[in-house]
Amino acid sequence: MSRDDGRQEAGADAGEQLALIRASVRETKATRAKPRTWRGAEPAAELPVARVLVDKGLVHLDRYFDYVVPAAMDAEARPGVRVRVRFGAGEKGGRREGGKLVSGFIVDRVAESDFRGVLAPLAQVLSPEPVLTPGLLALCRAVADRYAGSLADVVQLAVPPRRARAEAKESPPPLPPNASPEPGGWQRYGAGPGFLAALARGDAPRAVWTALPGATWPDELARAAGAALASGRGALIVVPDGRAAARVDAALTALVGSGRHVLLTADAGPEERYRRWLAVSRGSVRAVIGTRAAMFAPVDRLGLVALWDDGDAALSDPHAPQPHAREVLIQRAVGERAGFLLGGVSCTVEAAQLVETGWARPLAADRERVRAAAPRIRTVGDGDEARDEAARAARLPTMAWQVVREGLKHGPVLVQVPRRGYAPRLACARCRTPARCRACAGPLESPRADDLVCAWCARAEADWHCAECGGARLRAQVVGARRTAEELGRAFPAVPVRTSGRDHVLATVPDAPALVVSTPGAEPVAEGPGYAAGLLLDGWALLGRPDLRAGEEALRRWLTAASLVRGQEAGGTVAVIAEPTLRPVQALVRWDPVGHAVRELAERAELGFPPVSRMAAVAGRSDDVAALLGSAELPPGAEVLGPVPLPVADPGRPRRPGDPPPGESWERALVRVRPGQGAALAAALKAAHAARLVKREGEAVRVRIDPPDLG
Repeated sequence: MSRDDGRQEAGADAGEQLALIRASVRETKATRAKPRTWRGAEPAAELPVARVLVDKGLVHLDRYFDYVVPAAMDAEARPGVRVRVRFGAGEKGGRREGGKLVSGFIVDRVAESDFRGVLAPLAQVLSPEPVLTPGLLALCRAVADRYAGSLADVVQLAVPPRRARAEAKESPPPLPPNASPEPGGWQRYGAGPGFLAALARGDAPRAVWTALPGATWPDELARAAGAALASGRGALIVVPDGRAAARVDAALTALVGSGRHVLLTADAGPEERYRRWLAVSRGSVRAVIGTRAAMFAPVDRLGLVALWDDGDAALSDPHAPQPHAREVLIQRAVGERAGFLLGGVSCTVEAAQLVETGWARPLAADRERVRAAAPRIRTVGDGDEARDEAARAARLPTMAWQVVREGLKHGPVLVQVPRRGYAPRLACARCRTPARCRACAGPLESPRADDLVCAWCARAEADWHCAECGGARLRAQVVGARRTAEELGRAFPAVPVRTSGRDHVLATVPDAPALVVSTPGAEPVAEGPGYAAGLLLDGWALLGRPDLRAGEEALRRWLTAASLVRGQEAGGTVAVIAEPTLRPVQALVRWDPVGHAVRELAERAELGFPPVSRMAAVAGRSDDVAALLGSAELPPGAEVLGPVPLPVADPGRPRRPGDPPPGESWERALVRVRPGQGAALAAALKAAHAARLVKREGEAVRVRIDPPDLG
């Protein structure tokens, strides 16, 4: 449950604030001289008032609270340090009492407080380390405002939990700037060397980079970071997962040596990750490579922010207020006057819009070089039949089977399957009714052969019968990676079969004949020149999703897998099993992700869809959604779409952040505004939401700016 969804906590905190207000009214005659404190604590001689950001993520508490700095804490109570304070204290017999201890950060020290009542003192300075720097605080404030969230929620995402042993160790002194690197692979892009030269000069160029197929992009990202470091500034590179971060880390270490950058990923463990984060905050290192959370890394004198594959869902934080790394890095590039590089083998509509508006420049190779580097793409319709017994055994059209057979003569072959497991979705073999769990009505799946379990409650189903026709036989609606590997193993018995997916992700595979079956995003890199061939199965499963981004996402996943296959000059071939006439399939055949994104952007502009317009989703009970939208002072011309009912969550299904409570009927309304009104929309919804929480009107609602799941 998101922190804004807790009605009970919201009501309690609202009551605490009303008690504070009443206490303030009773003390309107109090002077604004040196503040009085609890229990005779002597305040600091200078700047005795600390303004504290309290760790309460509710939007109606999104402000600073004043506390007295006791003289004993004067030296340690600096802006940016962690503290403990009593929050929500009331007054009894002329003294402030009660309240619970909560954590927070000092954001400022001032001489006087605007609060006319009795101020409570700081309870404890947890650490003298100033972790919430003014620059990081300003960034968190900007992100909170953009996403209609609370500052405390964003700070919780930006500042990792404290580890005392890591703070006790000193960070080494910073190394001198490295020499400016050679362009290397950037020579293949017309404006590539110029982009690196601008970074090395200390300029702030902005580019959307369409990378060539192949495994060289980590080295090119490292060279961009090396150019920024050579200018005496810092660099920040954000990638979707730990495997990609490790590849960029190895490339940058080989380029500039160790000691100039850190790797921030969850694999390092909490204490080691915090130690590395402190090295960045203290200015010991000026370059960071990391996953989503690294987007807030407090890099000193930032010269470059770079993001790889911004279409990956892992770059959107699931925690309130759910910021996307692309938008945070754009904010940093503007606020800190840093260079900006958005790269990938595919192109999102948001990236295309950055170029369309002139905010960034395109960075791409010419068509001749693209055709030479990309593999040959062959299309096969879903309805094509196999004319070969071996092809039928592997459930492959004859042409696709031939591509695999020919590729295995020269090296490994990559097979991309949209779903993991054995048979992820099952239906009655007689009437095609989806198979459901008798306990919670969740979908049944077969993670392994001869196993039948519920995907929601994990209950085993030993004796299933169809509720419609009474049949006892099942068929696969979508075949998973494990069953695909099993069938390909029978079709090619002399060839080893490897699988890569969520349970076990391979980083690399040898340059030897093998079948590598992978789910999207888990494709390992083939050593040497790359895969000899590729096979993209079940294209309809990606293209048929009821989502505005279905075509864009399918093309992104196909391009990511196909870019690991050898180019046409080396004989690489990829077969895609999908309807050949569809736009994403044709874009894959032409290897034209930018053209596909530009056309998608034009259609969305015509229909008023994001990112051309700005949009917010308001979800909750019907009366609460209507009341919030009715009280919000929306920008002129704002258009409310809906509300429409959301699917009722079953009690046995695992709950994701933002899902309705089990068994409750929720609705969702979309609010659409013109470009340039996004900030006003976020402010209006946040103010209306906060007012309802203070007045304890109805149940809490969920507000999300730029929802990614538009149908």
